[in-house]
Amino acid sequence: MSGIAGWVDFSRNVAQERDVVRAMTATLARRGPDGEDLWLSEHAALGHRRRSVAGDDSAAGPLVFQDGSGPRAVVTYSGQAYNVRELRAQLRSLGHHFETGGDAEAVLHAYLEWGPECVTRIEGVYAFALWDIHRQELLLVRDRMGVKPLHYAITPGGVLFGSEPKAVLAHPDFSAVVDAEGLRDILSVARVPGHAIFRGMQEVRPGHTVRVTRSGTSERRYWGLEVADHTESLDRTIGTVRDLLETVVAEQMVGDTPPCALLSGGLDSSTLTALEARAARKQGLGPVSSLAVNDHDPAGKTGAQGNDDHLYARVLAEHVGTEHGEISLKDLDLLDPALRASVLAAYDVPLNKGDQYASLHLLFRAAREHAAVAFSGECGDDVFGGYNWNRLPEWISTRTFPWVAEGRDRFRGNASVFEPDLLAKLDLSTYERDCHHAAVAEIAAADHIDDADEARYREVTYLAHTRHSRVLFDRLDRLGMASGLDIRVPFADHRLVEYTFNIPRAMKGFDGREKSLLRAAMKDLLPESVAMRVKTPYPNLRDTAYDRVLRERLVDVVRTPDSPLAPLLSTGLKEEVARSGAAALETGVSRAVLETALQLESWLRTYGVRVDL
Repeated sequence: MSGIAGWVDFSRNVAQERDVVRAMTATLARRGPDGEDLWLSEHAALGHRRRSVAGDDSAAGPLVFQDGSGPRAVVTYSGQAYNVRELRAQLRSLGHHFETGGDAEAVLHAYLEWGPECVTRIEGVYAFALWDIHRQELLLVRDRMGVKPLHYAITPGGVLFGSEPKAVLAHPDFSAVVDAEGLRDILSVARVPGHAIFRGMQEVRPGHTVRVTRSGTSERRYWGLEVADHTESLDRTIGTVRDLLETVVAEQMVGDTPPCALLSGGLDSSTLTALEARAARKQGLGPVSSLAVNDHDPAGKTGAQGNDDHLYARVLAEHVGTEHGEISLKDLDLLDPALRASVLAAYDVPLNKGDQYASLHLLFRAAREHAAVAFSGECGDDVFGGYNWNRLPEWISTRTFPWVAEGRDRFRGNASVFEPDLLAKLDLSTYERDCHHAAVAEIAAADHIDDADEARYREVTYLAHTRHSRVLFDRLDRLGMASGLDIRVPFADHRLVEYTFNIPRAMKGFDGREKSLLRAAMKDLLPESVAMRVKTPYPNLRDTAYDRVLRERLVDVVRTPDSPLAPLLSTGLKEEVARSGAAALETGVSRAVLETALQLESWLRTYGVRVDL
């Protein structure tokens, strides 16, 4: 993968601002450690950080097309187009000629042939910015599911953009400010497509383009999920799921070395590992490397056992013949300040799952030692119904985001930590309700499905793909790229998502279990113990000492009068901490809230963010 950045300004000559564009592009060095390229003109400057993957020559950029009249268009591109061969063949038949084998050149020629509508012909995961020199306009594009990120900020003269917020933040004219809307996104569990926390910054929404001209900026949706009838039989559906998975995995195995398999021993990651191992043998590639997380405590220091993911991962690895390894979650290593700072630097925004994200960071670093590319089973639960909240009636029927209703207790304590006037202004419960209402209105399932329960199930599936998956994609992209690891997500392929979206609830759970269709489609490739196991959560620390350290660290923040978090903290909390120290946080404040408060303090301080309510 690569990193892209740029600046369009119709009111000034940005060609004279090379140092600014270079600084923006340089922030993405970990996305593209193999080099940097810039392209500058009077009103547009495009930057590109490249990373080369063996067997994949799509990393060059910015790429310019010119004919006898001079340069016509330039693109800076990050990602992978899975149908690039077919796209090139079609364009050749229309008279186009190619000089490289890269995706970026195919995308550039597709634009020259079909204009902005070219996005409907490109399949894969990508983000790109294309400057049409003749028309003097910019096109920002993000893939259908939003696996690859693209941020932008509208300015008086045009737009700033980059793969990550840090690229936009590097521009001297953009100030790091968080307002009420940004704080709502941080303190609530509603994830709104397009929101980017910083005031004035947005994300290009999945399946959308943003067009920037002298007259302004406009957004257009080119793809989205739609309610439709599913008419295939159960057997045919199972067969189609298997065919799609085989196709997707084969397409995403670009390069001479198989991707490292991030293997939990669950059904999703085991499915991808088994399919990859079989495809690697067919292609004559070397053995697949697999890597698992072991959260057991062999010394017994924590007094709590972890889960058994790593044991099932070993079973699957032996069954399909991978070269298998493990990393261990040891004691309180995940509280290492340097590790937590690295996670924040990768994300650019605060998080509420410090232990999980830190352990993923370590996992991805270890995976990078085996390969430059990895496969993740993320999104399999969203596609096939593996979570309790997207298959059990009591959670499906809730009138808010179902994962919020199920996990509400894990996020208790905002009222104990933050200033009451602040919380009243943010009104998080109303914000959550409004976000949910707006999300389900997008799909309007009840307008197409007479059965109210089935309509709600379709709404929940839509929420999974358009809201819940945002968190999954962000953590894979940010933490993977921070380690120089390109993490691919086969279950997020838009063809698989489109096909499974309208499968009725009864068929998805035809045997009374979670992910029935996937289990049936893969029964011949997986050992029975793996195929039939019940889903378990991603491993996290169960050591109570972890929470104690979080409380102690937050107490230190509360006792620091000039902390940037101080104006947001409850006066009652400050008084209670003065009286009883960390004991003030022992009841009623969840780990997630402790993590959020500490991350928020680090973010405000490290990034110099100004709070403007």
